[in-house]
Amino acid sequence: MNTLRIGILSTAGIAKKNWKAILNSGNCVVSAVASRDVAKSREFIRECQNENAFAILPDALGGYQALLAAKNVDAVYIPLPTGLRKEFVLRAAALGKHVLCEKPCANSAAELEEMLAGCKRHSVQFLDGVMFMHSPRLDAVRKILDDGQSVGQIRCLASAFSFYPGEEFFNSNIRANGALEPTGCLGDLGWYCIRFALWTFKWQLPEAVSGEILSRSKDLPGRPSSPTEFSAELFYPGGVSVQFYSSFLAAKQQWVHVSGQKGWLLLPDFVHPYNSYEPAFQVNEKNVEVPSDVKCPPGVDPMWQGHATAQDARMFRNFANQIHSGKLNDDWPMWALKTQKVLDGCHEAATRGVTVKVAG
Repeated sequence: MNTLRIGILSTAGIAKKNWKAILNSGNCVVSAVASRDVAKSREFIRECQNENAFAILPDALGGYQALLAAKNVDAVYIPLPTGLRKEFVLRAAALGKHVLCEKPCANSAAELEEMLAGCKRHSVQFLDGVMFMHSPRLDAVRKILDDGQSVGQIRCLASAFSFYPGEEFFNSNIRANGALEPTGCLGDLGWYCIRFALWTFKWQLPEAVSGEILSRSKDLPGRPSSPTEFSAELFYPGGVSVQFYSSFLAAKQQWVHVSGQKGWLLLPDFVHPYNSYEPAFQVNEKNVEVPSDVKCPPGVDPMWQGHATAQDARMFRNFANQIHSGKLNDDWPMWALKTQKVLDGCHEAATRGVTVKVAG
């Protein structure tokens, strides 16, 4: 079996979670980790290896360019701040490294188009890190939405993704830093809401969008503010509406509700399934389970993602399988670009106080 050798570009917190997903993928390994400080790389590897060990110890590198140039790295996982991603995606592509990029992928759709063009020019695969896109639950939801009877013609889709991290977050976390994360909670959480809506409507872009920044982090010396609470509406032909709310100020929630002429569909956990082994959803007050050959072991939290059938492991497995197929998946970059275009429109609408048309 081919094994994809992945280099992790930074020691961000989310990279620790995805270290485990890479291990559980079965066809990927972490071969190197880079930080600007090699001591941080070594400590990151030590901590991760103690809990989830690869057979071969990954290399600890000081400096991102060293990782991009490494001969034992086939692909890079990039959890760097949004403001830095364009540079390193383009560098990785130029050196023939495939790219799995955290979201939001770029500061703008124009930036992302340049990044995707660089990946295509150098024949490397691009994928954004939206794990729920790789869950088998989506196939089951699609069958319900397309059967014409359970939900019928969709009239409205509403979603929310939020969590309250405590007040220190707004002083120290990069997601409250407008220089590194200019769209704040919209980019970090709203990206998922937009993605689910686009998937639901089979990648049709809305005609127009509106948005409102409900609150912002404080401007600090050398650090501009970013949105911490955001609401938006997407307008589709025929009066069909999509509404979403993303926030760092509201308690944890991650639901999406689809209203149709004949019924409704609810995912109370559309980003991170409450049961990562057998994710479920509701249709017209009935629970629909997505069966799996792997059951949650006794005494284990079913929301735990640390197993081979979880959606995060599936994401890395699918990424590796696509690369080893020798063919580029053109849908994955399209998903990211359309999500970015809608996100840009929502942010522009909120900044200017107008409804914005979304260009195809």
